[in-house]
Amino acid sequence: MTFQEYLDYFEQILASPKDFSPYDNDEYLNYTKLNWSRMNRWLKRFEPTATVKNLIGSITEHQHWIVITEPWCGDAAHSVAQLYQMVKNNPNIDFDIQLRDTEPFLIEDYLTNGGKSIPKLIIRNDVGHDKVIWGPRPQALQAIFETMKAEGKSFEETKELMQKWYNEDKGEALQQELIAELS
Repeated sequence: MTFQEYLDYFEQILASPKDFSPYDNDEYLNYTKLNWSRMNRWLKRFEPTATVKNLIGSITEHQHWIVITEPWCGDAAHSVAQLYQMVKNNPNIDFDIQLRDTEPFLIEDYLTNGGKSIPKLIIRNDVGHDKVIWGPRPQALQAIFETMKAEGKSFEETKELMQKWYNEDKGEALQQELIAELS
């Protein structure tokens, strides 16, 4: 789906959560409401750096940027909006959202340590060759996540630390990683 279709889908879930599993579960729904607010905040406030704007603006070959995600994903609330803001003005880039939990289950080809972690960005050239695979979160945060998981930290504690990290980072790590991958 396009990014606008993803936003429309997200709004449909929030308007009629009983029609969309797992959003008929209050815990999922409450977290999804938070994600809607976070994503919209990034859409309003996130501005790619001049380096990223120039780099992405210089892409002249047709590319497909595929993001595997779901509205319930906390990491996606930050990264997907930032990625969209980076590429939205380049007509050579198709920005495509694929839902993780809906066929064709593209995530099966892009597992993280055997798991279906999202969001996942796949940048393909026009003939379908994967040029870049990124995700589910910036490397520094992924390391923190793995450490907290190994230490047996609670999901609530981990989630809170990760949200704070995203707010303090402001998309810098994601941009630096994309610069490194695309340069």
